[in-house]
Amino acid sequence: MRNFELKCRCDDPDSVRARALALGAQEAGVLEQDDLFFRTPAGRLKLRRFPDGRGELISYVRPDHPGERVSDYRLYRTDAPDSLAAALEHSLGSEGRVCKRRRLLLHRRTRIHLDEVEGLGSFVELETVVTTQSDAEAEAELCDLAEALGLRSADRIAVSYHDLLQGAGSTPECSAPPSRERL
Repeated sequence: MRNFELKCRCDDPDSVRARALALGAQEAGVLEQDDLFFRTPAGRLKLRRFPDGRGELISYVRPDHPGERVSDYRLYRTDAPDSLAAALEHSLGSEGRVCKRRRLLLHRRTRIHLDEVEGLGSFVELETVVTTQSDAEAEAELCDLAEALGLRSADRIAVSYHDLLQGAGSTPECSAPPSRERL
């Protein structure tokens, strides 16, 4: 599976949300996510745990640069994320956690994430899934939406939240277990 993505720091997520809704984006809920990262020889591997006891193991490869970038990923859903985490930690070891509250909006083939990341602050992440359209069309959709939302080039982030936390020397523990809040 592939998508084009872009991540930006965001001082005013409410105004980005208002612009997205004005463009026709649909609210798709609020997600509490607790991501545990594992050591890997290539790419990245994280286990995302949700408050309802479900989880997703996500393997992905993407370049680190601040512009639009292609992410090649695989997703495995599980109803036993804690057991899976124990097995992966036993074999690979873990590298850290990222805890976030994500407001999800959907616009055409693009997921708009308004993220509050513990230890880092507010961000907007766009992910345009490549389905039947060409890579060029997916990238154009992402770029057009970024411009319409007012995302500035100066605010673009080249690396993952995990990398940002590691660079800051921070390894947060989630302040509270994920809640079951959904909109």
